Amino acid sequence: MNPQGERWTTDQVLALAPDEASRRAGGKLAAQGPWSETGADGGAVWGQCKGSGKKPYQTVVDIKGPAFKCSCPSRKFPCKHALGLLLLWAGDDREVTAGEPAQWAGEWLAGRRERAERSASAPSDAGAPSRAPADPEAARRRAERRMQRIGAGATELEQRLEDLLRSGLASAERAGYGSWDETAARMVDAQAPGLASRVRELGSAAASGPHWPAQLLEECALLHLLDQGFLGIERLPAPLAATVRSRVGLTTEAADLLTGPEAATVRDRWLVLAQQDSEDGKLTTRRIFLRGERTGRMALHLSFGGANRPLDVALAPGLVLDADLAYYPGARPLRAVLGERHAPAAPGPVPPGCGIDAALAAYGDALRDDPWLDSWPVVLADVTPIPSRDGTSWQLADTDGESALPLDPRCLGRTSLWQLAAISGGAPVTVFGECGHRGFLPLTAWDPTPVSL
Repeated sequence: MNPQGERWTTDQVLALAPDEASRRAGGKLAAQGPWSETGADGGAVWGQCKGSGKKPYQTVVDIKGPAFKCSCPSRKFPCKHALGLLLLWAGDDREVTAGEPAQWAGEWLAGRRERAERSASAPSDAGAPSRAPADPEAARRRAERRMQRIGAGATELEQRLEDLLRSGLASAERAGYGSWDETAARMVDAQAPGLASRVRELGSAAASGPHWPAQLLEECALLHLLDQGFLGIERLPAPLAATVRSRVGLTTEAADLLTGPEAATVRDRWLVLAQQDSEDGKLTTRRIFLRGERTGRMALHLSFGGANRPLDVALAPGLVLDADLAYYPGARPLRAVLGERHAPAAPGPVPPGCGIDAALAAYGDALRDDPWLDSWPVVLADVTPIPSRDGTSWQLADTDGESALPLDPRCLGRTSLWQLAAISGGAPVTVFGECGHRGFLPLTAWDPTPVSL
């Protein structure tokens, strides 16, 4: 038996983060350097983290709650120090060793456990069973309070957008990033990380170049639509309401998707279309795109890795996996979690694809269901990459020459574009990527085996 108890996975830790910024900040602290006096027992993890002041921050986590306490001034729960400590503990036995809690940690843990014991020994109603460890009513009240806080944040944000339009878009350029950062912080306080992320996009739009007014107005419209969707969420169809909840930052636990009372899995032979790893500090995010052989459904599986801990799922493009997937709820479900695997992964065929017109139609259909989508995954068949004369832009052209799709400017300047041209050699190829309002972002090409771009 591990004296530290069952060790969490990195995904379990990151699922606790209140927002994406906290995930990144916690990942940067998932290393031994800033920590001292770390330890763990069967129900808690503790340690001291060096900060900007003279005294280190004292951080302790009751993993049976979970519950968190940190001497830092952050108003987020858990704070970045608690996330960093848990990621360090999840990563390697040698980083956080078993032991007795430090005095400051032991006092807090003892107080929590004493209150828990008093609650457990309190007399219950005559003939009533003891309260279950997980109280559904308490969970319902917490969810209701969070919905109210997000609603208040959305109302405040609507007023901010109204003030902007009344004073004119030029005021946004003069104000710079500061005012938007303050508004984003207010959305974080309202427990709406999705709204906070979109508010920050407004600050970026105001400094995006000569066409910034149009981009800013477009972002304001999408944010207004999301606000109104949340404020009237009880009147929305269930799939669209789930999309709105997800967009403002309300998440669903992966375990509930696979084993919860409403769990619904889809079994298929899933062809791996692309796998991408991106690093941000100590965290690595892995995106795996799949398509069902029988259902034709697209899926995106996300996983996260921390310091000293490899990502738990690695699937190379071109493999086929017989497995169950459970989709996160939404009007146009895409993100999914991997369930039971029924056979080892094996090499698969070149995927069938569509033309450019069909790809644009697929993105349009997805956008109709989820107006906040940036892109939609598609497989293009028989397209040829063509650079402009000066090499500043690229496009993919159908073989009949009737349609062409510009490539996403974010991939310009990458050697992968010339790699794609070399794979093609001027002939049509099959390419998988994301089709969106910026253009097409290529991720994998087949020649005839898959090549990641």
